[in-house]
Amino acid sequence: MPKGFIRDINAGTIVWVLTKELHADDHYKCRALLTRGHWLDPPTEPYLSHPFENWQPPGCLMHEYTGKDIRNCLDGQNILYVGDSTARQLFWATAKKLNATAADEEMREADRHKDLTFEWDGVIVDFIWDPFLNSSSLRREVLPYADFRTHKHDKADQAAGLITIGAGLWYAQHFESDWLDRFRSSVDGLVPLLSVKNGAESATPGPVSSMFRSGALHAYLAPVQVPLYDVLSPSRASTMTPDKINPMNEYLYNVSQNSGVKVIWSQLLMTRNNEFAYEESGLHVVEGVASRRVDVALNMRCNAELSLKQGYPFDKTCCSAYERTSPSWTWYLVVWSFSLLLLAGLGMHGKESIRNLLSNELFRAIGTMISVLVYCYVADRTQLLNKTQKHFEYPEFLLLSAIAAALGVLSIRRSTADASSNAQSVAKQQGADQSFLSRDQTDEWKGWMQFVILIYHYTGASRVLWIYQIIRVLVASYLFMTGFGHALFFYRKQDYSIKRCASVLVRLNMLSCLLPFVMDTDYLFYYFAPLVSFWFTVVYLTMRIGHSHNASSPFLLSKIGLSAIAVNGLLRYPNLLEETFALLQQTCGIHWNVREWRFRLQLDLYIVYVGMLAAILYSRISDNLHKQRFPPQNHITTLQRHWRTIRLLSVIVALMTLPAFWMFARRFRNKFDYNWWVPYLSPFPIVSFIILRNCSRWFRNMHSSIFSWLGRCSLETFTLQFHIWLAADTKGLLSLGIFGRNITHTDGRRCDLIVLTIVFLWLSWLTADATATITRWIIDPERFGHERDTNSMPLPTMKKSGRNLLWTLDRADDQPKHGGILSRIVKAMCAMWTARLEVRLFSIVLSMWLLNMSYA
Repeated sequence: MPKGFIRDINAGTIVWVLTKELHADDHYKCRALLTRGHWLDPPTEPYLSHPFENWQPPGCLMHEYTGKDIRNCLDGQNILYVGDSTARQLFWATAKKLNATAADEEMREADRHKDLTFEWDGVIVDFIWDPFLNSSSLRREVLPYADFRTHKHDKADQAAGLITIGAGLWYAQHFESDWLDRFRSSVDGLVPLLSVKNGAESATPGPVSSMFRSGALHAYLAPVQVPLYDVLSPSRASTMTPDKINPMNEYLYNVSQNSGVKVIWSQLLMTRNNEFAYEESGLHVVEGVASRRVDVALNMRCNAELSLKQGYPFDKTCCSAYERTSPSWTWYLVVWSFSLLLLAGLGMHGKESIRNLLSNELFRAIGTMISVLVYCYVADRTQLLNKTQKHFEYPEFLLLSAIAAALGVLSIRRSTADASSNAQSVAKQQGADQSFLSRDQTDEWKGWMQFVILIYHYTGASRVLWIYQIIRVLVASYLFMTGFGHALFFYRKQDYSIKRCASVLVRLNMLSCLLPFVMDTDYLFYYFAPLVSFWFTVVYLTMRIGHSHNASSPFLLSKIGLSAIAVNGLLRYPNLLEETFALLQQTCGIHWNVREWRFRLQLDLYIVYVGMLAAILYSRISDNLHKQRFPPQNHITTLQRHWRTIRLLSVIVALMTLPAFWMFARRFRNKFDYNWWVPYLSPFPIVSFIILRNCSRWFRNMHSSIFSWLGRCSLETFTLQFHIWLAADTKGLLSLGIFGRNITHTDGRRCDLIVLTIVFLWLSWLTADATATITRWIIDPERFGHERDTNSMPLPTMKKSGRNLLWTLDRADDQPKHGGILSRIVKAMCAMWTARLEVRLFSIVLSMWLLNMSYA
């Protein structure tokens, strides 16, 4: 076995063990959610118009709950707040999550020192005014929770699903001498009812415990609010002093340590050293802080349950165990891997051949693909790696963009002729003129766009309209290249074979078809591969039907127009897509979001056809200009005579079009209006860019090697970013979790970015190579029998056979003269596999169908 393979396994094992140890004390991030955190958007940042929206617990994503989320979680249970005015503020913050307008109306009319109830859409939120925590109502409400905790369910069905108790300020305000003893007495009366230390539940709550099953009950104490002492009214300032507030919180801390009563200490961190977190009174907090305080308790109560109910995106990673993800994917990978290895080993019939198996390109590719899938799962479906929230900052976005641009500029090189060209020497290659939209140029185009899209996703820049508008044009540019490249190939090569079609579709969809089984997502979630595949199929059918008449321009243009009408009809005809997706669900167990798919197709409805037209126009002009087989008076001669003028005018128009598009796009005030216009607007900046990029020989023949490299694996980077660079199905960011304790959050995030970006790009490059290798094997398995690894031991002697040599390896000392039944079965299967491409494709589709039905 190769030493490098063993080294990688050992290194991976060490990393696994270290990571497990790092997270052993709070594996599910429940304690982190309750006791720690910081603001990503404090009001000290001048460009923030809405601060206090992004609270970051260490290592996990805190979900911002809506009324719908609360209803789905509680399922008929109510929410209860008990205490003084600070608890009442949490009550109103919860009511505003259900319905802000109705809550504001009731809040204006409510009596401040009485019990309150708010009901909306089946969710009931209650508040008990009890500033001294000694009322009979409080004990009556908490008793059912105690029964639930000790598995005595006589009254558990009467309890609130979430209880938050917070008071203490009135003890400080109304008692001079024995305020602390009175506070202790009230808390001590609650401890036996709320304690989990000696009960059935673990002191550290976790989603695997019964506390996190459907219908579970949760009760928390809130710490005593620390006021902003400098702005308190004179009457409050004289009584609410640090000498009174701090001892009460210290007692709560001791109680929580000794009894296991859960106290939401992160509430204090939200206001620490931050005067902007308070209202003018200095006692209560601003609305954003109150809402996040409510979210902490809701995340503790609901995250695990909603993850089980709703599935992906798994963006509620605090106090959640990813229990929805089916473990059956591991069996799929094991069965696939073992079957391939066993089949190859039996076909080879040699121990030495099996030792050489790992050096074969195909099995290295399969091993790479399996390893990447496992890493995706470990990174984004376990708590081994941290997840952090996105937070957009202009400086970060501009800095990352500038770094990417600098790398691209520094790697500018002169393009060489393609390997398939007739260049006779390196010097001649260096001097060769590149064609319009050459391979280097399109790879570079894909690469720098991919850099921008990655930065856009990483920084969470989707909320910035002008950046979103640019990204939409970049996505349309990818689809333009899809229409241009494939239409040009079909028009020139006239190759409409199943081999060509299958090679493109298998290459595009391999990763996005495997990931749903591993990550518990669906195929359309990785929307770029499905989108490109759809449009490739459209281009193929458009060019294939009546292809013998494609030389006729009117006929070809008519086909393209009819194709556009047909796709429009598919999207706009009522219920056509819905019925199609319903049929797929019934027959194949496929659950796709038809609304999302229609949205994706409509955004770039016409740009592929613009690419097709550009390809045909380029091919006609290029062929006619170079062949020069037309009479002198032909229009091509006129075009050739005025080519310099036409090119100059095109450049001028392109230079005017780009700022005109930008000015027009900036007139839109929201994404919805822009999305309606973008199918009609996107061709203008794209065609303008192409004209400028090819306006001179120097521009055409230069390219950025770094951008080109990334462009060659852009499909993999676009897909893998969902899980191994971003996190929580793109809703958050992946983090190693090993930099945060000793350095600042910003520096730790930068270290994470550097390390994880290197790993991400490296794995994307390996996956691109592996995908290409496996695709070649599926399309043409014969070629792999001829490959040998010079770094490994020699392969056994091979028979001269027309069949795939991978399966006809022969050793006289290892292979019996007459194979057994199993050997014959294996050989028959191999012969079927290598016989026809249609058989291989059918086998793959059948396997995917069986796996999908069993998974569903």
